Amino acid sequence: RFYSFDLVREYPHDPEAFTQGLLYAGNDTLFESTGLYHQSSVRKVDLQTGKVLDQHQMDGHMFGEGLTLLDDRLFQVTWLKNDGFIYDRHNFSKRESFTHKMRDGWGLATDGKILFGSDGTSKLYQLDPISLEVTKTVTVKYQDNDVSYINELEYINGEVWANVWQTDCIARVSHEDGQVASWILLHELRQQLWNSGNTVSSPYGSLANCIVRRT
Repeated sequence: RFYSFDLVREYPHDPEAFTQGLLYAGNDTLFESTGLYHQSSVRKVDLQTGKVLDQHQMDGHMFGEGLTLLDDRLFQVTWLKNDGFIYDRHNFSKRESFTHKMRDGWGLATDGKILFGSDGTSKLYQLDPISLEVTKTVTVKYQDNDVSYINELEYINGEVWANVWQTDCIARVSHEDGQVASWILLHELRQQLWNSGNTVSSPYGSLANCIVRRT
């Protein structure tokens, strides 16, 4: 099955933020992880205005990636490294580091009990939020083909929704066996942004490449 979307609302946002992880935490509050070397950060953002309410600037050699919130802890992973960080959502100065056994850090999500992680391959990982050990790994597949470049993750109604990097597609994935149940196609959203004068990077390949990109 293939789905499109309805655009119901737009909010202001810092155009200089290289957003890698983004989540809604209630009370008109967003938490955001931004990337790029010497620019990466973790932010608390007001949804309605886009104003940055609090920010932790990461070390220059760190490239911020996926972010998720479990209870009062923000978990963040970093690109090309096995390093991650845990922040107190109420006080970013209270933080600790951890290491994980994914290839490196791309996306993070949670169902409120465990963490789901991606590393840019076709693997979807499950991690224990206390030990940060990998407890299960499945291969994301569509019609018997591996789906590589699994990137940003969200957990929605029992499914893991996974953006495929450099495409306009979101795969709705079973975390039990990795099978893609359906797709959400967002190429029309990109076109709308172009038409309104926003700068949006171009994805690689054609729409067909949204469905399955092989390494």
